[in-house]
Amino acid sequence: MKNKFTVSLANIIKELSLQIMFMPDDPNNILISSKDVNRLGLELTGFFEHFDSTRLLIMGNTEFSFLSKFTKEERHTIMKNVFLHNPPAIIVTRNREPYPEIMKTAKKNNVPILRTSEPTSSFIASLVSYMNVQLAQRIVRHGVLMEVYGQGVFIVGDSGVGKSETAIELIKRGHRLVADDAVQIRKVNEHCIIGSSPKNIRHFIELRGIGIINARSIFGMGSVKMTKDIDIVINLEIWDNSKVYDRMGMDNEYTKILDVDIPIVTIPVKPGRNLAVIIEVAAMNNRQKKMGYNAAKELLENLGLDYSGDDTTSSYQTTLEI
Repeated sequence: MKNKFTVSLANIIKELSLQIMFMPDDPNNILISSKDVNRLGLELTGFFEHFDSTRLLIMGNTEFSFLSKFTKEERHTIMKNVFLHNPPAIIVTRNREPYPEIMKTAKKNNVPILRTSEPTSSFIASLVSYMNVQLAQRIVRHGVLMEVYGQGVFIVGDSGVGKSETAIELIKRGHRLVADDAVQIRKVNEHCIIGSSPKNIRHFIELRGIGIINARSIFGMGSVKMTKDIDIVINLEIWDNSKVYDRMGMDNEYTKILDVDIPIVTIPVKPGRNLAVIIEVAAMNNRQKKMGYNAAKELLENLGLDYSGDDTTSSYQTTLEI
């Protein structure tokens, strides 16, 4: 069973700069568990068959225009039916002034009323985007997350393989650290996961032989970033002479993180290899592949070879020997 995450109404108010019109309780104690929001529509006509009482409710110009057709008593009855379903809060957009009947009924039923100056559509987009991140399915994975040439590079591997040392070298080369050691990963939609650092270890890196350092303090604010989409996974492993490593890079290999396929590249580690430079190239190459360019395919075309699967590498080597 998936964990159920929540976000407090206080955090939503702070993040989206909402004005409190009525608050019956400490907003830190009001927890929202649904990513979705409802714009009041059929509910104003009395239809509640599929009403979800865990969603925030939005009222804009259309809803106010509809309610203006009714008398005060009728508006009171309409809103009473809405509030009896115990929505977590109602947010009024475009700085509209709530009808007195709305405020009176909200206070009687202890439903918070909030307000924003934003247009309804743009506010809903901002709210849903924020809720998608805050309520996303999440896990914590061991590794280092870096932003390299705009690509989110998640470096994994056994303890002691050199992940943190490689991260320091990448920072010195102008790239940015997102998280070291523990990476909190959230699934914001079916095709995207983002990584961040737990707050208590944010910006810190452990270097064996030196100890704990603060990357932001040593390298400056430009060396760190709060969150980043994960575009590629780099698996560092000690070089194994008995293992055959990919020399062509014709097709991407993938690993699943929270059921999202992420390209993965295995880089063998041995003395003399500049891992930071290799990871830079891997990030740029992944970006090119996303844009539809594959250097290996172009080379094979230049050599007059057709990509046919497992025999491609041997055919390529034979061509070079000739």
